[in-house]
Amino acid sequence: MVPSKISFFENVYEVARLIPMGRVTSYGAIGAYLGSAKSARMVGWAMNNAHHQKPTVPAHRVVNRNGMLTGKFHFASANDMQRLLESEGIEVKHDRIVNFNAYFWDPREHLKIGPK
Repeated sequence: MVPSKISFFENVYEVARLIPMGRVTSYGAIGAYLGSAKSARMVGWAMNNAHHQKPTVPAHRVVNRNGMLTGKFHFASANDMQRLLESEGIEVKHDRIVNFNAYFWDPREHLKIGPK
């Protein structure tokens, strides 16, 4: 995927849609991939609106840099984010992904930036 000239939020959604099932990434990792390393908060704002997007955005796969489910209150139920992650085989305890590094997916490593 190559970041396009569409809005920053749309680029965030494009990256989030590429997170494989059973893996997670962080707000900061998405921002860094998009060339804006200090934009984790802005990525979070985009994810807050992800449930209105078509095609769907797997917002449950985006967490903070410590594996905390900081966006859980933007789901229909405060337990939905954890339930979705657990349905993909990711263990969550006390709103934190257990063994976060094992599930972490870094778009800078897995996606190519450059000409198609």
